[in-house]
Amino acid sequence: MVFAQDLSAPEGPVLLPDRSWLIVEMGPDKGCITHISADGRSRRTVGKIGRPNGLAVDKDGIIWVAESVNPPSLLKVTMDGDLEVVLTQCDGTSFLFPNDLAFGPDGALYLTDSGILFNQLAAPGDVIRHDFMDIAMDGRIYRIDVKTRHVETIDSGFRFTNGLAFGPDQNLYVCETLTGMIYRYRCADGRVVGGREAFGQVIDRGKGSRAFDGPDGMAFGLNGCLYVAVYGQGNITVLGPDGAVVGRIATKGARPTNLAFGAPGERKIYVTEDEHGVLEAIDVDTDGLPLYR
Repeated sequence: MVFAQDLSAPEGPVLLPDRSWLIVEMGPDKGCITHISADGRSRRTVGKIGRPNGLAVDKDGIIWVAESVNPPSLLKVTMDGDLEVVLTQCDGTSFLFPNDLAFGPDGALYLTDSGILFNQLAAPGDVIRHDFMDIAMDGRIYRIDVKTRHVETIDSGFRFTNGLAFGPDQNLYVCETLTGMIYRYRCADGRVVGGREAFGQVIDRGKGSRAFDGPDGMAFGLNGCLYVAVYGQGNITVLGPDGAVVGRIATKGARPTNLAFGAPGERKIYVTEDEHGVLEAIDVDTDGLPLYR
């Protein structure tokens, strides 16, 4: 079911307590955060930014934004549209492509940086360069103390770091788009204590494609499975607790960018899809794991 349509490169869906939604519209004609009503029938622009990518909302209702271009930064935005640039670098190294966000059990905000400037990856018109596999990238994962604004690097050297989520085991899961890999980081007392571990692979190699495709946003269900939007593959790939593929859920178009679970009892995932510019609601057999705020 299409919940909302006529969206410009939608990403980053976040469910609010009143069952309304926040998304970003990354298209150059929009570049904004959009608030969609609980019935999907009305919407308003919260803030026009640049090219916002990931969103997370804290317990106070403040919106945290991964702004990928203008300039690459971490932003704070209120529901009234008041904006503050919080961070643009870590230890003197400028952010390149802030992508996705998630709060962890330790109260810190975790940010992926895809490791390349957007205008080095995309030609005019936001078309991905044909030689993208040959471009140097240094994707990173950052941990941010939102009170002190201290930033530390958890890991680096990725080929386009993208979605991230904390699992029912409280471990951190991060995807690498160009390889199709999902990695796990062991946590203790809410802090990352282990290095990168291979967890799962979501690209269906049987399709034989090597277009710009791979895992994007993702979220855990209460059933312990990880639901991964696979951009270019046209599905949500479901990984079991052991990392094996247990299902693939077709999306309306070939370019799902992210997903979030609906309200408790709904048993739906809401998927942002770029090819048709929609927020799509899809029935699943579980509710979502509650997010840290």
